[in-house]
Amino acid sequence: MPDLDLRVEGAEPVPFAAVPMLAFRIAVTNADPREEIYSVALRCQIQIEAPRRRYSEADQERLLDLFGEPARWGQTLRNMLWTHTATAVPGFTGSATLELQVPCSFDFNVASTKYFYGIEQGEIPLCFLFSGTVFYDAGDGVPQVSPISWSKEARYRLPVAIWREMMETYYPNSAWLCLRRDVFDRLYQFKVKHGIPTWEAALDRILPAVEETVKS
Repeated sequence: MPDLDLRVEGAEPVPFAAVPMLAFRIAVTNADPREEIYSVALRCQIQIEAPRRRYSEADQERLLDLFGEPARWGQTLRNMLWTHTATAVPGFTGSATLELQVPCSFDFNVASTKYFYGIEQGEIPLCFLFSGTVFYDAGDGVPQVSPISWSKEARYRLPVAIWREMMETYYPNSAWLCLRRDVFDRLYQFKVKHGIPTWEAALDRILPAVEETVKS
């Protein structure tokens, strides 16, 4: 029965995709190098392991909206579910390399986007939890089916520069709100410091003063 080892060896933006997307390079190795694998229906849950890195004062300020005051991070800083994804692995014997493509949102109402944007430098600690089904030849020519153990996981530290490069490619010098980056940062800090829950509420707070100025 197959016993697959899965490792994340790298990541890079997917060029010319319809949405921002990262491709993670996964190395798959079967414990029995002679066993023929027909295919693998691979599923993966990816978590952000937020407690597994240090945060600068600038990071803490930018993540205030997500985790609250740093004094409370002992209670609020927890692993976060980023996404679920899946792919089909073609047949191989021994080992193979595949791409696991993950769409990335630039919506700042999504917690993972707030986290990625809040980190200026360093790496994002990720945990890949694998599951799925392996179709293989047990040696008698009869196709067999085996589940991937739920214990199969891999860790990878994604350089935040890769995420920023990807978003810069899809949204050059802008954010999801399609503002100039400096204007967006000012609006974001205004929203966080005043504890405003949504972008619409932040604009509603600002616009009346602007409208009064225009009237006068």
